[in-house]
Amino acid sequence: QVQLVESGGGLVQTGGSLRLSCAASGRTFSSYAMGWFRQAPGKEREFVARISSSGSITYYADSVKGRFTISRDNAKNTMYLQMLSLKPEDTAVYYCAARRTTSTLYDYWGQGTQVTVSS
Repeated sequence: QVQLVESGGGLVQTGGSLRLSCAASGRTFSSYAMGWFRQAPGKEREFVARISSSGSITYYADSVKGRFTISRDNAKNTMYLQMLSLKPEDTAVYYCAARRTTSTLYDYWGQGTQVTVSS
């Protein structure tokens, strides 16, 4: 069982930056691949970025590539999403999720943190 808690969301102007954190409980954090997703009002949840269990492999949605950076610190049981050059279309609730490396589905989800980018 893994419990995830996101933090770091807030209100920022266009072009600003934020860093989201996802703190995980349990002693097996390093055995999970992790991901960030987001859901804007009236839209479906969409993939943002993912990172392998070791942190050596990352992948991004085209919409955030070059602006967002996903990382993790397995010693701290924490994953991060550094967001630069934020745009109004980045406004959404951001969720972190954990996936067993043997699974294709994300098994655990956080409660989400709101990111609002004003124009």
